Amino acid sequence: MTPERLRALCLDFPGAVEDFPFGPETSVFKVEGKMFALSALDARPLTVNLKCEPEIAVRLRAEHPAIVPGWHMNKRHWNTVTVGELPGRMVRELIEDSYDLVVAGLPRAVRLGLDRP
Repeated sequence: MTPERLRALCLDFPGAVEDFPFGPETSVFKVEGKMFALSALDARPLTVNLKCEPEIAVRLRAEHPAIVPGWHMNKRHWNTVTVGELPGRMVRELIEDSYDLVVAGLPRAVRLGLDRP
């Protein structure tokens, strides 16, 4: 997966925007002001920090060496995923899961506005 494809995947969700609060080298993808993905798109290897339910995060880390506790993040709720070492479909699912977790924490009216019950 290319950095361009990763960016496009993150921006494909309703209400998703790219922001640079940590400097121009770090893309932060947000929905309603809440972060769901973080990546230095120019870095090699390409990695992305994604939110994850704690129990699932532990299981994913045990099953996939390319998934580790979130770098510079709350390690209980965030994973760092090395994109090129996992199938593209799995990366897409992990991004969607992260987005859905963030959206689930938003007020109901906002979720409905995003077409995400």
